[in-house]
Amino acid sequence: MTNIFENITDFIKNTVDGEDKPPLHIGEAFGCWLYLSALHEEVPGLDIALNTTKDRDLIELIQESKKLGQSQLDKLEKFMINEGIPLGMSSEPKPKSDSASIPPGVKMTDYEIANFISVKIVSNTTLCATNMNQSIRSDMGLLWLSFLGEKAQFGFKLKTVMRKRGWIKNPPSYLPSGSDKNN
Repeated sequence: MTNIFENITDFIKNTVDGEDKPPLHIGEAFGCWLYLSALHEEVPGLDIALNTTKDRDLIELIQESKKLGQSQLDKLEKFMINEGIPLGMSSEPKPKSDSASIPPGVKMTDYEIANFISVKIVSNTTLCATNMNQSIRSDMGLLWLSFLGEKAQFGFKLKTVMRKRGWIKNPPSYLPSGSDKNN
């Protein structure tokens, strides 16, 4: 999957923009701010998840997701600062705590944690695709393309573990009226 994104990235780099980049339009700036806000909320949420679970597979997925989120956050903040876009507020980092000391009514289950991460992947990839399509500047489009590729690649790994562990939310089957299975 990475090769597809790398090929598209190389093509775009070699064919568009140049040194004379136009200023970002308001939609591009807002897309940056919206994704930054999503990451500012995601990373502390992953800290909470790390404090909650004892499952080794899930801990590895959370750590990988957090590392990816923090990496994208750092890249996006650097881009925004260079473009003069204000960063806004971020959530406080969460301290480490012992999972056993968290009351059951407050603690997220492993199933809930895995699905929280899955929903974040879906919303992040949707934001990346939307922002990429709204970008006029190629450097902006490339940033979103790289973020989309990273999140999608992690999403496939997450989905594999979720299926194996029985954590995936599976919607009911759709059977159109008149199909043989309805009879």
